[in-house]
Amino acid sequence: MVLNRRDLLRQAAFSALVSNLVSRTGLGSGIHQLAHPSASARAINALQLEPFVDPLPVLQRLPLQDRRFRITMREIRVKMHRDLPPARLWSYGPDAIGPLLEARSHEELAVEWCNQLPPKHFLPIDYSLHGSGPEMPDSRTVVHLHGGRTPAVDDGYPEHWYPSGQSRVCHYPNRQDAAMLWYHDHAMGTSRLNLYAGLMGVYLLRDAHEKQLNLPSGNFELPLVLYDRIFDHQGQLFYPVSPDPEHPWMDEVAGDAMVVNGRVQPFYEVEPRRYRLRMLNAANARFFRLALSNGASFQQIGADQGLLPVPIQLATLLLAPGERADLIVDFAPMRGERIQLTNGAFQMMQFRVASAPVRDSSQVPGTLLPRAGLPQNAAARTREMTLNEFKDRAGNPVVMLLNRTPWHMPVTETAKLGSTEIWSFVNLTDDTHPIHLHHVRFQVMDRRSFDRDVYLLQNATLRFTSAATGPNPNEAGWKDVVQCPPNMVTRIHISFDGYPGRYLWHCHVQEHEANDMMRPYVIV
Repeated sequence: MVLNRRDLLRQAAFSALVSNLVSRTGLGSGIHQLAHPSASARAINALQLEPFVDPLPVLQRLPLQDRRFRITMREIRVKMHRDLPPARLWSYGPDAIGPLLEARSHEELAVEWCNQLPPKHFLPIDYSLHGSGPEMPDSRTVVHLHGGRTPAVDDGYPEHWYPSGQSRVCHYPNRQDAAMLWYHDHAMGTSRLNLYAGLMGVYLLRDAHEKQLNLPSGNFELPLVLYDRIFDHQGQLFYPVSPDPEHPWMDEVAGDAMVVNGRVQPFYEVEPRRYRLRMLNAANARFFRLALSNGASFQQIGADQGLLPVPIQLATLLLAPGERADLIVDFAPMRGERIQLTNGAFQMMQFRVASAPVRDSSQVPGTLLPRAGLPQNAAARTREMTLNEFKDRAGNPVVMLLNRTPWHMPVTETAKLGSTEIWSFVNLTDDTHPIHLHHVRFQVMDRRSFDRDVYLLQNATLRFTSAATGPNPNEAGWKDVVQCPPNMVTRIHISFDGYPGRYLWHCHVQEHEANDMMRPYVIV
């Protein structure tokens, strides 16, 4: 293929960008995709731990006083498995998962987030990442209410971190539908480590419409926070790094210990009746393909931003980091059985179903929350955004970018308050990226395969290789995280309701986000 002068200039610009980024980060040695050779010797094989010996911790609801909470971040010790010693964690409370916050739609809450963490981090910081120099405090934090429609000053912007000994009061207006939100750390340069250390919790937003549906509630509604970890031979959290101590960043971290609500492969005793399982994928990088070991189907009734229009019958569910799923599992036909929640070949947890029949007055209505589709012709504008991964000469990832633009560059996306826009994510990498937009909600439109080589060599020309496919049935509701598969264009229609200010969008694979796969945007 003959390249014209414009193509050559474009390729030269790309090469210059990569060279600058390599120079800025000090990377490029061809080692970042590989764990340190001693990593396997330092980590235990968690698959050898006996499963289903610890009861599932039920998240503890924090008592509400005058619609205000005070939550303190501290270092704690928690036994995550019967046969492991207490592990050092950072948490928003006394347990591995922060306290359960419950709020009502359109009733504002205020939370004072107090940072009382130790001054030094116990996980390896990469000081070469942008915004993460050695002059920064190790234990900097800022809390993001993921999925919340929140004023910009309270959203948890990565650069709004504060050190140990300080606190921040955030106001959450809750002007949105009932949904499962979650809170977690978002400090620039260390959020991947802070989440891995344990800084996460669940925020359930209720409304009158949800209440009148008569879904399973009380003891029969169960939030489940799913993630994975690696343990060293002392039973402590192990976070793998590259062999270069100056640049320990790894492009993805996935563990062999499957954790639910802070325990490795726990069990939970259930009655033979319907349960509402509120699933959250809080892993750094792992996608969970969830199923029941007996092959039974279940119903999904909600996604990230609340209820679906109608229940969706599923046998498996693929949940990306940051995504939530609201599931109904009917254990009535499984009396006396022990059923595993599986993730492919892994076992997440076990449900022990009682034998005696019980009365169940809950229901799952055929219509949950009708959703009006956003008309395409109403969009104020459309944008084409690329998902990029730049590699060194050995083929190892050096930096991840959105629209080929590092975090610190000027804002390039400005939207008008009250408008809608269509964004097309052109995935030029080999990974599926879960893209999250702060503050707003959106509807998934479609996905379509394209020829990546043509796009890269012919002046960003999109040559589609298949017809567009609509969203999966369980993506029919409002979302705030969308899975963007490789070599595909994923389109979403965004509603910019809420508040003006500076927010951000990013990949929710924590290691990608940390190495610049994160960009600000502004609502005016």
